[in-house]
Amino acid sequence: MTEAPTRPGPQARRKDPWKGLRGIQAGTLVMEAIVVALSLLVIAKFQDITGTGGILVGALAVAMVVASGFQGKPWGLGLAVGLQVLMIAAGFVVFTLGVLGVVFALVWGALLWLRHDLRRREAAQAAAS
Repeated sequence: MTEAPTRPGPQARRKDPWKGLRGIQAGTLVMEAIVVALSLLVIAKFQDITGTGGILVGALAVAMVVASGFQGKPWGLGLAVGLQVLMIAAGFVVFTLGVLGVVFALVWGALLWLRHDLRRREAAQAAAS
């Protein structure tokens, strides 16, 4: 009779907190892209969105979806923060994009703080062991 293979216990399968953080960052970018794309409907009611403004909104939404796939790369976070800066700067063309950029910049600020805290805790845990 053969024995069933044993599974490693919870201590053996330690979860990678960085993988979870990258997932949160990618999800935030996708959510932001959805909000930017849907803002097109609201913006069109208050101002003329033809031409440069419409292209800018669409390009930002697509860029955010594409950037979400690069969050595992070392430069992925820089790309996401760069998109936030670009979105705030786009507020000079389409005011609503600037407002959304500031709101999501606060979200990204919280994610950067979370990343810093995670790095600090890992260093403290490594020093303790």
